[in-house]
Amino acid sequence: MKKLIVLSGAGMSAESGISTFRDSNGLWEQHRVEDVATPEGFAKKPELVLDFYNQRRRQLLKCQPNAGHTGLVALEKDFEVHIITQNVDNLHERAGSTRVIHLHGELMKSCSVTDLCTPYDIPPEHPDINIGDKDTNGCQLRPFIVWFGEDVPMIKPAAKLIQQADIVVVIGTSLNVYPAAGLLDCVNSGCPIFLIDPNDVATYRRNIHFIRAGASKGVSILTDMLKKMK
Repeated sequence: MKKLIVLSGAGMSAESGISTFRDSNGLWEQHRVEDVATPEGFAKKPELVLDFYNQRRRQLLKCQPNAGHTGLVALEKDFEVHIITQNVDNLHERAGSTRVIHLHGELMKSCSVTDLCTPYDIPPEHPDINIGDKDTNGCQLRPFIVWFGEDVPMIKPAAKLIQQADIVVVIGTSLNVYPAAGLLDCVNSGCPIFLIDPNDVATYRRNIHFIRAGASKGVSILTDMLKKMK
């Protein structure tokens, strides 16, 4: 069974109603990214940061996987599908995908301010993290999110995985955010790459098959194309 690796970004979940990380004004839900997505922002105003992610978590709980998510699950019948996502939502898992690497953390998990590598599940019925919520060692909890300026611990496993790909699919990412964008440099020459996005995406790679569509329609088109390649 061929190994199909998906690299997904914000456009993957846009149809589900998930807010994109950064708009043209450099704001995220009317907040500066520096204030809500950096260690410095958390140190300065922890209540603001916790409330910001509490709101994102509540929003996520109201959203459902879209046809793009479920379309990738259907591909598991014919391919060994692995997903490397830049998204912090859990829509891939909720759709039924069984192999998912989160590069930038997971919104429905927390971690200690002194141990960023040990996550704790956040129950949907109690989705908030508050000041005074601590781990078993008495340390304050924070979102299990990779903020700007922090290491991306899953980038090495992702790079190793994508080197093994028979087919690579990129969905809904501008390929401007590093180190995630650099993963395409790890793809073996000759491996077909499909890029699904309704907008133009600048890339130096020549062996890319562009599918100019949103995630749901794009995955449907991709599925038909892959059937013809068999």
